Amino acid sequence: MRLIDHLRAGGSSSREARALLDSGKVWLHGVPTRDGGREVDPAHVAVRPNAPRITVGRDVSIVWRDPRLAVVVKPAGMLAVPAPKRRETNVLAEVGRIAGAALPVHRLDEGTSGLMLVAFDAEAQEALKAQLEAHTVERRYLALAAGVLRRSPVTVDTTLVRDRGDGLRGSGAPGASGGKRAVTHLRTVEVLGRSSLVEATLETGRTHQVRIHCAEQGCPILGDALYGGRGVARAAPRVALHAYVLAFAHPGTGEALRFEIPLADDLEGLRRRLAEDAERPRR
Repeated sequence: MRLIDHLRAGGSSSREARALLDSGKVWLHGVPTRDGGREVDPAHVAVRPNAPRITVGRDVSIVWRDPRLAVVVKPAGMLAVPAPKRRETNVLAEVGRIAGAALPVHRLDEGTSGLMLVAFDAEAQEALKAQLEAHTVERRYLALAAGVLRRSPVTVDTTLVRDRGDGLRGSGAPGASGGKRAVTHLRTVEVLGRSSLVEATLETGRTHQVRIHCAEQGCPILGDALYGGRGVARAAPRVALHAYVLAFAHPGTGEALRFEIPLADDLEGLRRRLAEDAERPRR
């Protein structure tokens, strides 16, 4: 059933349900959502009247934390870490304001949303970075892409260089000077007419890796002007990429921790529109 209908069935008026959604009090699979049009399993929905008031899609939300680290949801459009000559806030600053000084473990592009890991002490930071270097951290993304993968699943294993010949990052010849190996596992999750929902699982974490590999497979990510061109860029208001799975071992206890969240609200809305467009009869 739709999320808004579930809230109404629970006794909320339409106005009360909207107020709960708009203030970050409705959580789905452990993260806040304001998208009342989502199809949901009521078992995965929680109304948390005492949760901090936030604007979903604009503010950072904390999924899980302990004294050593935190898993947070980064909104699209926010910097992951401070950047030179940029005065706006960033994830580290926001987490620090809520939970204490935070240290970076990895980054997400400014236009990407989703799960991000931060540490609260240098020892935890280094231990988590070591897991990333050893490729033992599970990181999965969902992307709305133009086109459909020619093969699915497919493993893309290339050498990424800073300049592929036109000033952009991209895949170069194996062994290219300054190149770094990049491995992404891609699979089609849902065909949406001329677009698709693609899952990308990382083995390595190079700059723009998912965006480059999707584009090189003929499926540039919607909203990506850099690697997709004007038509692809106009198809979404931002790069339609979302980090939805993060799994790692706790640096202190060794406990296996795994987090999985739904598509961000804006991308879920876009996915539904693409699905509806695909079902309309063509004239």
